[in-house]
Amino acid sequence: MIKKIDHIGVAVKDLESAMELYKKLGFEIEGIEEVREQKVKVAMLPVGESKIELIEATSDDSVIARFVEKKGEGIHHIAVNVDDIEKALDSAKAQGLQLIDEKPRIGVGGKKIAFVHPKSTKGVLLEFVEG
Repeated sequence: MIKKIDHIGVAVKDLESAMELYKKLGFEIEGIEEVREQKVKVAMLPVGESKIELIEATSDDSVIARFVEKKGEGIHHIAVNVDDIEKALDSAKAQGLQLIDEKPRIGVGGKKIAFVHPKSTKGVLLEFVEG
């Protein structure tokens, strides 16, 4: 079911300055994309089979804006790659985990995504990514 860590999401105030910092550390920027539904702009930085996803809010009422305001910049979530996201959600629900997304939605790169509430995963926001 779970194949690998797809990415680690890092909430940032300013995407441009965050990208510059990561470039200085030797990372390459694979691409930048705006996800209007989630009110964010992201940059993907490949690391082997996985990625670091830098996430900037594009609106003050986005989840990322609230996260940064409350907790500051830093790790927001861990995303794992799954073969079948509907099956992963059904399994998580059957195990009694609280889901943020009962059904998948579209995320970066047009991939199906869904989140498991951090109350169910010892304080870690977990994202399923299909594909």
